Amino acid sequence: MKALEIQGEFGFEHLTFVERPSPPCGPGQVRLAMRAASLNYRDLLMVRGQYNPRQPLPLIPCSDGVGVVTEVGDGVTDLEVGARVATLFAQGWGGGEPSREKFGTTLGGPLDGTLAEELVLDRRGVIEVPEHLTDAEAACLPCAAVTAWSALVTEGQVRAGDTVLLQGTGGVSLFALQFATVLGARVIITSSSDDKLDRALQLGAWKGINYKDDPAWGRTARKLTGGRGVDLVVEVGGTGTLEQSLKAVRVGGTIAMIGILSGALAPLLITPILMQQIRVQGVFVGSGEGFAAMNRAIDAHQLTPLVHRVYPFDEAPQAMRDMTRGEHFGKIAITIP
Repeated sequence: MKALEIQGEFGFEHLTFVERPSPPCGPGQVRLAMRAASLNYRDLLMVRGQYNPRQPLPLIPCSDGVGVVTEVGDGVTDLEVGARVATLFAQGWGGGEPSREKFGTTLGGPLDGTLAEELVLDRRGVIEVPEHLTDAEAACLPCAAVTAWSALVTEGQVRAGDTVLLQGTGGVSLFALQFATVLGARVIITSSSDDKLDRALQLGAWKGINYKDDPAWGRTARKLTGGRGVDLVVEVGGTGTLEQSLKAVRVGGTIAMIGILSGALAPLLITPILMQQIRVQGVFVGSGEGFAAMNRAIDAHQLTPLVHRVYPFDEAPQAMRDMTRGEHFGKIAITIP
């Protein structure tokens, strides 16, 4: 089978297409003919060696993908050949409480990922996807969509009438915009691009804030709510944006920490967390149970992921390079023949 590997050293220049033997399909496992994959910022960090510099190489990158079941191992009775399934990010986290052991089973590092023609996974590591989605759209679900669902529903418990603040227009934020809209919540969204803000407003956002024009966007968001503050912030920036998130969130509100795009280390006054009883909740994607619940909502509302561009498999390295420019609005997907 054809696969894309990070070979020898980290870096885009070390991405190489190789031929690997097809892996055997053992008891309790399923074989997938991969149809599509999608990119996350984590994948870029992994290729660069910034996510885990001690990651053993070679490694097939990328955690998100969708494929068709072509073989089932002994003991698999609830999934048939021909089923279309997506991969779970953490293969060992089908449900229940998170644990260090479950978090050690993630695709695209430390386990080989989805940029391959075939994949053999445990039956519990795949989930059927809504029929109305294309392969490229379905491949966008495992990380960005499940993270947004976990932040808003599983952890954030967003209800109709709540106000949610989203940072940027990346994959997680756009999925969160779609989920918040069907939940009946109002969305304030930030971006450095007026064009992207206009597109977000067309998708249902209530208000948009250009954070380059308005560095004090946290206070602005609070003013938009009449001084009360937002119920939930989906925090993708990390230490570079957390100060403003603390100014935006209401007393007793929640900040769902899902990324560190602007940095992980910086001086920060944490007094507001205590004095305003703010809940800061880390979100590490989510479980298979959460994925299944999200898929039911996607199917019921016929939601469609926003796909910026689809690249052929041979252009996967270029897709990663293009993603670094940050010009995309929605997900970047890769088709696998």
